[in-house]
Amino acid sequence: MIALGGFDIVVIAAVVLVILVLFAGIKTVPQGHRYTVERFGRYTRTLEPGLNLIIPFFESIGSKMNVMEQVLHIPTQEVITRDNASVSADAVTFYQVLNAAQAAYQISNLQMAIENLTMTNIRSVMGSMDLDELLSNRDAINDRLLRVVDEAVGPWGIKVTRIEIKDIAPPKDLVDSMARQMKAEREKRAQVLEAEGARNAQILRAEGAKQSAILEAEGQREAAFRDAEARERLAEAEANATRMVSEAIAAGNVHAINYFVAQKYTEALAEIGTAKNSKIVLMPMEASALIGSLGGIGTIAREVFGDKGDTPSAPAPSTSSRSVPPTRASGQSINVTIPGNPFGSSSEK
Repeated sequence: MIALGGFDIVVIAAVVLVILVLFAGIKTVPQGHRYTVERFGRYTRTLEPGLNLIIPFFESIGSKMNVMEQVLHIPTQEVITRDNASVSADAVTFYQVLNAAQAAYQISNLQMAIENLTMTNIRSVMGSMDLDELLSNRDAINDRLLRVVDEAVGPWGIKVTRIEIKDIAPPKDLVDSMARQMKAEREKRAQVLEAEGARNAQILRAEGAKQSAILEAEGQREAAFRDAEARERLAEAEANATRMVSEAIAAGNVHAINYFVAQKYTEALAEIGTAKNSKIVLMPMEASALIGSLGGIGTIAREVFGDKGDTPSAPAPSTSSRSVPPTRASGQSINVTIPGNPFGSSSEK
């Protein structure tokens, strides 16, 4: 057993004291925090994150401040708007400590101070707005609150980064009236849109009818123009035919007269055939006269349209080629029966 003298005991005690002093003077600050150092109760400096040394027994840690961004819930409160509507509103505030010394020594109970300051400004900002403006301009409310509260907490070394209104709850009867108003507005807009649609449809139908009438009128005008052109060409052709026949008559061609007589016979028979009343038809007694007329038509057609072949035309019968239809001889009778005539047949002398 080793006997320790008084000097050895003093040395051991001194070593233990030095170790205790070293441990008391070494301070470790975690990331995101700041420690204030007080010497005899007075603030001297702020310790940064990491390993730091202080003077034991002379210096001590005053406040441990969290410099990370923090969230503070603002409780629900009643707010009366400018138009005397009572609503309930709550919010959240995001803040960050920028100066640990100011946050520690300029204000006591930092979170309670920020909470009450935010609640007061919420009542002030929202109370200066109407209910409709309050419900539709939440971003404007957040901006005004942020500007006012951040300016107020500046001397405390605090930076308010955001203030968000979480919920705005009007009373139930007010919500019901707003729902009825919204329904009425939507019905009004629906009726307006329906009326505008009906008006546009009528306008489109009128435009369609207008275009149809224009196209129909243009078609009728085009048809009338073409009809007039056709009549003009037909009249021109008839005039040319008449001129050619007249020249043939003037040249002493008796077949031209037969052409006119046959043409009149044909037109008269066509008109008689299309008439609805009883018909009396007068025909020449000599059939060879009509045949001669038809032969005259063929001859005139060949002469008019330039048929100058070497083959001579067949001579017309000499007994029947007359310029006019033969008249009825005296003492000759024609019996004409009229359908539906109660008097039967009649004789004409």
